[in-house]
Amino acid sequence: MPNTPLIDLSFDGHMHTRWCHHATGTMEEYVLSAIDKGLSHIVFLEHMEATGVNYFETTWLTDQDFDDYFAEGQKLQDKYSNQLSIGLGVEVGYSVTQHQELQDRLSRRCWDQIGISYHFMPVPDQAFDLNLVSRQERNVRAIAETGCEKVLDNYFNTLIEAVSILPGTVLCHLDAALRFQPELQFTQGHWQQIEELLDTVKAKNMALEINTSGFAIRGTPFPAPAIIQMAITRGIPLVAGSDAHRPEDVGRYFHRLPELLEPLSIVN
Repeated sequence: MPNTPLIDLSFDGHMHTRWCHHATGTMEEYVLSAIDKGLSHIVFLEHMEATGVNYFETTWLTDQDFDDYFAEGQKLQDKYSNQLSIGLGVEVGYSVTQHQELQDRLSRRCWDQIGISYHFMPVPDQAFDLNLVSRQERNVRAIAETGCEKVLDNYFNTLIEAVSILPGTVLCHLDAALRFQPELQFTQGHWQQIEELLDTVKAKNMALEINTSGFAIRGTPFPAPAIIQMAITRGIPLVAGSDAHRPEDVGRYFHRLPELLEPLSIVN
């Protein structure tokens, strides 16, 4: 698979396993899939959320889960050291009210990568926190009731705060929120928030993830090419991530990135 000057396509920096309770497959199955696809470096990016998330299912790891995740991952690092570089990272979902808890938990471990995202938005008049990336009908309906513009305002402002406060290394799937909301459109205000968010990513020396799961959902990665171009203009490093939730999805759609990114590098 050919690399581009902008991104290393032998590296998949975002994958989940059965540890997160909504993916399938063992860590070793993901490792074997990566080796089979000719990758040289992967990072598991399992979910961390603050305590107190009000949701009808658990889609993240407990601290005990993280202990077991590290124990299993370190065994795989030893076993496959001659075939693949394996990183153990975390995708931390930000919480405005519990950011100190998240900082404390992050500080207790040596992570190979810290991805920043924002998944669960508390809304006073809703029975559960809105899952901003869920396709489930009750989430889609609750978001529509709250108002897409209002939710996106909150989403981008919260990400700006998260990037400013947390010790992140990469911003995950920047524009994936509300991806299952029909006919979603960004306002001029949202684009201004995205500009500020990218400026903050640049100031914190973080990378921007090009999350290829978007190809299956909308035909382009997360974020969209226009946002990728904004990042390239700022000199923000790009990192490929499949967001795999099944072993066979490791490195998915990476072959489509050169065709997408090369024109953007020429424009820049």
